Amino acid sequence: METRQKIGLFLGPLLFAIFYFIPSITGLGDEPRAVLAVTLWVAAWWITEAMPIPATSLMPIFLLPIAGGADQSTAAMAYADPIVFMYMGGFTIALAIQKWNLHRRIAMFILSYVGTGSQRIILGIIIATAGLSMWISNAATALMMLPIALALIEEIKEKNFFDEASLNRFAKSLLLTVAYAASIGGLATIIGSVPNAVFVAVASNSLDRTVSFFDWFLFGFPLTLILLTGMYFYMTKIQFKVENQKEISSDFAKDQLKELGPMSYEEKAVLTVFSVVGFLWMSSGFLPEAYTLSDTSISMIGAVSMFLFPARQEKGGLMIWKDMKELPWGILLLFGGGLSLAAAFESSNLTEWFGGLLEGLGVLPFIVILIALAAIVLFMTEIMSNTAVSNMLLPISIGLALAIGVDPYPIMAIVALTASCAFMLPISTPPNAAVFSSDYLTINDMVKAGFWMNILAIFVIVLFVYFWQPVVLN
Repeated sequence: METRQKIGLFLGPLLFAIFYFIPSITGLGDEPRAVLAVTLWVAAWWITEAMPIPATSLMPIFLLPIAGGADQSTAAMAYADPIVFMYMGGFTIALAIQKWNLHRRIAMFILSYVGTGSQRIILGIIIATAGLSMWISNAATALMMLPIALALIEEIKEKNFFDEASLNRFAKSLLLTVAYAASIGGLATIIGSVPNAVFVAVASNSLDRTVSFFDWFLFGFPLTLILLTGMYFYMTKIQFKVENQKEISSDFAKDQLKELGPMSYEEKAVLTVFSVVGFLWMSSGFLPEAYTLSDTSISMIGAVSMFLFPARQEKGGLMIWKDMKELPWGILLLFGGGLSLAAAFESSNLTEWFGGLLEGLGVLPFIVILIALAAIVLFMTEIMSNTAVSNMLLPISIGLALAIGVDPYPIMAIVALTASCAFMLPISTPPNAAVFSSDYLTINDMVKAGFWMNILAIFVIVLFVYFWQPVVLN
């Protein structure tokens, strides 16, 4: 056990005891004080990983009722929130895509059409990575795209298109764009990044406001395009100044497509289910409410269909239950733990207490508050799980909004979006860790490039939330 884990192991119960048994510290009543004490314990263990994060996420089920912060139903019901099942369905569909190698075919198809030139190749990698990350976890996307990027680098190296210095710049730019595009792509959809889904769930449970898949896409997709465009120009023109070697072509991707051969029956079936699910999610923005299904129902229909439609290369369906071992159950538990605490915040009125503490911030210009919050959340996420950060801060952000008399959505959106944009350190996100494992990057490369990507993300997200969010997400 690491030192920070040992510290956290004792810090969590200590914080609980101090805030629970000494009422004068907060002046809170029994119920909100219990919720605060439980939250501090769980947060301490999330931050320090004193226990595995999914295991810690189960603690609100028993701590909240024991401490008197919420009844058993309130504490446990959040683990079966519709957004949890929506994510479960999305994960299942993503597993089917990965199982039958459809994601690789999609990536190679995109790369085969980007044209010639080293900068075009980087652009193709960005489009493919971000496009996949909208539907598949950023970790899985990065791990799939990393071998493709490394193979491209090796092929270019063998053909001597660049001198050593130019090749080094190209390799660094290509690999970091894989990591960054995997994180940025997830901003576009509810299922692309966990904090997005936490936003939707908290909005539904605490504010009684519904955000559909289409609503979020209309909000998040343009932001994703802007960030990806900014990243492309920054990485290729400023940070690494990649020479645009025109002789480099997309033949590599075309060769890979030939190796994959014709689409199998299973790939076609998975693509059909995926396409129908995507269409139904998007159609909610156009069809009358009477003719639409909930996003969760659509997700689960897609997931069950993967088990229903038979495969030809193995017994059973496109998915069999053994495949579900790969489903990230821990993320679903983390969802539940965060939503359980958020429900307790709401039922105990603890949100209003936090609002009172933050009331003094109301004297600042709203955009300054957004910038400060974005910076705090983003740099917290450099060393913490983005799901843990969003679980802790989204309920508090509602209190902040109440305190300064503004709509909670912009503040919540800042928390959700910036929690997914940690670019500086290998430990910040799984995609960062994946590309750092190659021999082409140093910690200095990632910190230098990532710092300015963080700054770019802060200002783009703040401006986008300030001007665009009230138009499409209200």
